[in-house]
Amino acid sequence: MSRLDIKSPSRAETVVENLYRDMERRIAASPPGLCPVDMALSFLRLCHAQSCGKCVPCRIGLGQLSLLLEQVLSGTATMSTLVTIEKTARTIVNTADCAIGRDAARLVVDGLEGFRDDYEEHILHQRCLAGLKYPVPCVALCPAGVDIPGYMALVGEGRCADAVRLIRKDNPFPTACAYICEHPCEARCRRNMIDDAINIRGLKRYAVDHAGEVPQPECAPATGKKVAIVGGGPSGLSCAYYLTLMGHKVTVYEEAKQLGGMLRYGIPNYRFPRHLLNAEIESILSLGIEVHTGVTVGKDIWIEDLQKEYDCLYIAIGAHQDKKTGIPGEDSINVMSAVEMLRDIGDDIMPDFSGKKVVVIGGGNVAMDVTRSSIRLGAEKVTCVYRRRVEDMTALPDEVTGAMAEGAEIMTLAAPVRIEADEEGVAKALWVQPQIIGEVDKAGRPRPGNADLPEVRLEADIIVVAIGQGIEISGFDAAGVPIKRGTFVAGLSGQVGDMDNVFAGGDCVTGPATAIRAIAAGKVAAANIDEHLGYRHEITVDVEIPSPKLNNRAPHGRINTTEREAGQRRCDFEDIECGLTQEGAVTEASRCLRCDHFGYGIFKGGRVEKW
Repeated sequence: MSRLDIKSPSRAETVVENLYRDMERRIAASPPGLCPVDMALSFLRLCHAQSCGKCVPCRIGLGQLSLLLEQVLSGTATMSTLVTIEKTARTIVNTADCAIGRDAARLVVDGLEGFRDDYEEHILHQRCLAGLKYPVPCVALCPAGVDIPGYMALVGEGRCADAVRLIRKDNPFPTACAYICEHPCEARCRRNMIDDAINIRGLKRYAVDHAGEVPQPECAPATGKKVAIVGGGPSGLSCAYYLTLMGHKVTVYEEAKQLGGMLRYGIPNYRFPRHLLNAEIESILSLGIEVHTGVTVGKDIWIEDLQKEYDCLYIAIGAHQDKKTGIPGEDSINVMSAVEMLRDIGDDIMPDFSGKKVVVIGGGNVAMDVTRSSIRLGAEKVTCVYRRRVEDMTALPDEVTGAMAEGAEIMTLAAPVRIEADEEGVAKALWVQPQIIGEVDKAGRPRPGNADLPEVRLEADIIVVAIGQGIEISGFDAAGVPIKRGTFVAGLSGQVGDMDNVFAGGDCVTGPATAIRAIAAGKVAAANIDEHLGYRHEITVDVEIPSPKLNNRAPHGRINTTEREAGQRRCDFEDIECGLTQEGAVTEASRCLRCDHFGYGIFKGGRVEKW
């Protein structure tokens, strides 16, 4: 008999591990719109089954809590049941011996705070507020509601032009999103239950790269109504696009020299080539949209005058004002904002960073854009300083790894303290305070705090601040546009307060967000402005979607796009990404499970053919 044995997983343990993995995949692929009370009950049961049973809070408490939630779902609970649920859950949180009981009960407590109305709806009316309006996860998670399974099926058939037409029904910027979208649609792709999410953005990129010139649809007959749009970015142009298709006369007023907003002045050419942006904007304008650039609200035009001249007004000015760090020395020479730097690059004014040491402050996508642009501008050394960890950065992981591959240094857990300048006021260094990671904050990220270490001096010739953007409110506040915490106040319909014919959307309402969210806001505003003007035009497209195939169930690796070699791409502003090949695109499209056709997709209406 051996005294000790080498541990090796038994067959039973291997099966259990695979079951866990399958369950994790199903959780990762759960569509939005599931009943939060039912989800909480399922998690409770899972934790109760895992409990060791040593302590009463886990052994008895979780079971009792499950029974109470069952009463809520069955319609036999009363409002006093909610009090009992909260009291029981808090007691378990405070007394359970291990994380299994505490976390399970904490989920119930958080749920009572976060979706109490769902509990009350079950109790008072025996119904659930969470309806599966869009049961296809990728469509539900796309802010613009693009028919993703449809266009992927078209790509698989080689019908790229039809794929672009289908995308334009909900998103007039298929090329922009094919290159720079953060693809939230992939987050809960049901393909995760088998292997990995489908490369949705890669397939869209293949479609726009191989579709050729796709003509825009015909506009509806003219209505005689006029709409003014302030802001020529993705939100403003999206709104203009759909309103023009509906037959309204649209005029766009833009403060900058060129249209595009943050697509031009916030995203460098190496991520989204300028000639593609220009072509997409020209295609949108070909519908007959009138444009005035170099026009500033509060100086060249006034909101009150636009309200009188036009039947409706849509404000979509974006967030183009830089934010300050507030540290001493920030006003020194050679300290610039990311907004300022990217704006110049957008107008083809390239700063000369040759041989310079550049320090970038920030950890988002804009900070990565500035970091990678600085390398291409000839900087000798580029350091990105962030006060949290790499895993806490809000930038896309691919952007961070891409910057590091190109030679950037990511200095984490370092909080900027002050900027050192010489006698002439020229920045010479950034001083940072080392941080130590701490407790998790409300956003779910560990909060950093000052470490017991001395400050560190980072020599710098150029310091770029990339910590966020704000909106320019002058000219709008005087006109009575409601503003709260630096953004315009607008409802979910886009309508601004009690201003009858004024709508707003995009970054100026939500704060800095993604391009697809701005596009979605423009689409929503267009529909509601059309309704406000007394119409109900429908946006549709005559494209037949291929029938689904049944040969896609076997596990299959995801086919990713590739990038040019780092040592080559860091020397220019040319496109860094290599799109999918025909073989790769057809293979990747074939992995789609066609949730629009099967399961809830067929019973609940998986395809929205018009809006």
